[in-house]
Amino acid sequence: MKLRCGNRTLDLSSTKVMGVLNTTPDSFSDGGKFATLDAAILRAETMVSQGAAIIDVGGESTRPGAGAVTLQQELDRVIPVVERMSHSIDVCISVDSSSPEVMLAAKKAGAHLLNDVRALQREGALDTAREMSLPVCLMHMQGEPSNMQKNPAYAGVLDDVYVFLAKRIQACNQVGIENDQILIDPGFGFGKTAQHNYQLLAKLERFKTLGVPTLVGMSRKSMIGDALGGAGVDDRVMGSVAAAVIAAMNGAHIVRVHDVKETVQALEIVKATKAWQ
Repeated sequence: MKLRCGNRTLDLSSTKVMGVLNTTPDSFSDGGKFATLDAAILRAETMVSQGAAIIDVGGESTRPGAGAVTLQQELDRVIPVVERMSHSIDVCISVDSSSPEVMLAAKKAGAHLLNDVRALQREGALDTAREMSLPVCLMHMQGEPSNMQKNPAYAGVLDDVYVFLAKRIQACNQVGIENDQILIDPGFGFGKTAQHNYQLLAKLERFKTLGVPTLVGMSRKSMIGDALGGAGVDDRVMGSVAAAVIAAMNGAHIVRVHDVKETVQALEIVKATKAWQ
């Protein structure tokens, strides 16, 4: 399976690693570490050298309880990083944003992929994505970051998430965004308990029937800490790698991670194993 990303093509025949690059001061894992342009570029270079095929640049913290950012704040955090990366680093650049204005500016700056935690539900986002002709990842989230972890509940989490993503794919198709430019993300940790998250992980293969690539992001999240007896963010590396391996074995095409080197190495073992399945 190949994904056309502007002037680049991603080969998704084996699971690829997307490195997380948060340019926010308050992200849950690395808040503030990469908020300056030079620090962000150095981090991107490091992740690419470790094997990341995609770098996902975000300027809005979507951790549980996070507050809103202004459009100008998001533009100021994201666009200079994308522009510098596009000229200096040979990698597919993803922009983690729900704002049409940021999406447009990011494409002009050199982005190749859109990653929207709100699945193009903001006003104008669908039409903007169609005009840009870049692939877009549609994620499921119950509520908003400010309230999503306040007692999340589902009739059946697997069915509910599946139906939502199917409807968002249909909405994209109706405005002219075809399936070969769509990815989906079940939204681990976005309005879900640990039990919900592990149900989704165990049944991840079901999402293959939507006919588009699957992206997952579980790296260092509370679902990992919970399963490890309350381990802190910095003590969740091995658990995060294990989750990425399980996802890859169950059909994930892209895993979004903080710990690139460790995940890339683990996915080489997955690739070697799947060659014999």
